[in-house]
Amino acid sequence: MKWNALNKLILGTVIILGGLQSCKLTQEQDNAPWDYLINSDNTEGWTILGGEAIYKVKDGVVTGTTVANTPNTFLTSNKKYSDFIFEIDFKVDSIMNSGIQIRSNSFPYYQNGRVHGYQVEIDPSKRSWSGGIYDEGRRKWLNPLENNHKAQAAFKQNEWNHYRIEAIGDTIKTWINDVPASYLIDDKTSIGFIGLQVHSIGNDKKKLGKTVMWKDAKILTKNLSKYSKISPLEPLVTKNNLTFQEKKEGWKMLWDGKTTKGWRGAKLDKFPDQGWEIKDGELIVISSGGAESAAGGDIVTEELYGDFELQVDFKLTPGANSGIKYYVDTNINKGFGSSIGLEYQILDDALHPDAKLGSHEGSRTVCSLYDLIQANPEKPINAIGEWNSAYIISKDNHVEHWLNGMKVLEYDRGSDAFLKLVSESKYEKWPGFGLLEKGQILLQDHGDRVAFKNIKIKSL
Repeated sequence: MKWNALNKLILGTVIILGGLQSCKLTQEQDNAPWDYLINSDNTEGWTILGGEAIYKVKDGVVTGTTVANTPNTFLTSNKKYSDFIFEIDFKVDSIMNSGIQIRSNSFPYYQNGRVHGYQVEIDPSKRSWSGGIYDEGRRKWLNPLENNHKAQAAFKQNEWNHYRIEAIGDTIKTWINDVPASYLIDDKTSIGFIGLQVHSIGNDKKKLGKTVMWKDAKILTKNLSKYSKISPLEPLVTKNNLTFQEKKEGWKMLWDGKTTKGWRGAKLDKFPDQGWEIKDGELIVISSGGAESAAGGDIVTEELYGDFELQVDFKLTPGANSGIKYYVDTNINKGFGSSIGLEYQILDDALHPDAKLGSHEGSRTVCSLYDLIQANPEKPINAIGEWNSAYIISKDNHVEHWLNGMKVLEYDRGSDAFLKLVSESKYEKWPGFGLLEKGQILLQDHGDRVAFKNIKIKSL
C-alpha cells in the first residue's frame, strides 16, 4: 500500500472514531441526570437580591423586567453550587445588558451585601461579548471575547440563545449556541449561588420595562468528568497574571510567579539562598522554628513605592506568623530582627501567642497595623490552609487595610493620632517611623511556613 493511501486510511479511521466518540458524548448528554431549576409558575427556591427589578414565572419561563433607579437585581438560587455543568436558554431585549451569575455570593460584610462573583455576560450590543466572563462587584473583566470572533458571531439577536457553563475545580468554560466562548482558570471562588441578572438602567426611559427571559435551566453536579466537553480555546490563567481589567488600569505584577526577579534579601544584595522556595506558583517561607528573620530573612522589592495599591494573596499554616510591610527602609535596623516598616500583620490568631500581645489591645492580630491599630474583630478571615486576599491602599498619607473585600482599618500617616500610637509602641525608638515618602515592600520571614501568590501593585 502506498504511503498516501495509508495516510488517507488512517485519517478516515480517526474521523470515524472521532464521530463515534462525539455521537457517544451526545447520547450521554441526552441521558444525563439533569436537575431542573426553574418551576413552571413560581420562583420557589430562589431569592431576589440587590435591586427591585420584577421577576415573574409563567410556563417555566422567568421574565425579568427593568425598573428605574434601582441597582442591579439578581434572582438567586437558594442552593449554592461548587463544581457543576449548567445549561440555560435566554432571550434579551436588544438594548439591554444582563448576565448569569455562577459561584456568586452576598455577604453582609462585603459592600453591604452586594452580589459579587463570576458572571457569564449577556451582551446584545455591537461589542457582542455574550459568553464572556465578568467578575461582578470585584475585578470586572476576566475573559472578554475581543479576539473570539466565532463566539461573538454566535449570539442571535432577539431570539433564544443557549449557554453551556462548566465550572469544575479552578476551570470555567462557556459555550454560546454550541460555540466555545470562554476558557478561564481562576481560583478566586469555589462555591456560590446561581443568579439571573436584570441590569440597572438608572433613569434611562428607553430601557424602562425592557425584559430578559430565561428557561430550561438545568444542572449536573455528579460524574462531571463523564459529561464534560473539551474546549479548543487557549485558557486564560489569572494566577500570578494580570487580568484584562488590571492591565487597563495600570497594575503591574510585583512577583512573576516563577523567579526571584525584582526581589532581594532585606539585608542582602541578592535573594536569600535559603529560607524561601518557589513551588507551583507560590512564594513560600520555609518553616525554620518560628524565629524572626533567622533563616533566609525578609525579602524586599528592589523598587521604592510612594502612593500605591497593593494586592497579595496569602495562606497560613497552623500557628504561623508573617507580615507584609510597606514604606520600608532597609538601612534602618541592619542588626538582629526584621527590617522596619509599617506592617499588615499575618497571623494565626487562634494558635500564635502574639495575638494576645502588643502595645495596644488586639494590635498584633491578623491584618492589623502591627502593634499600633487593631483590625475590625469581625474581619472575614478564611480558615487556616485556605487563601486570603490582602489589599493595602496608601494615598496622600491615608492608608487602608482590607481583607477579602472588607475594609478592616484605616489611618493617616503623620497625624497626631498616628504619632501618639507610635510613641506608645515598640517603634517609639525609631525616629520618623512610618513617615517615609517612598519605601520598599517587604514579605516577612518569621520562621513559619506561609505562602504568597498574586502579588500586584499599582502606583498612584
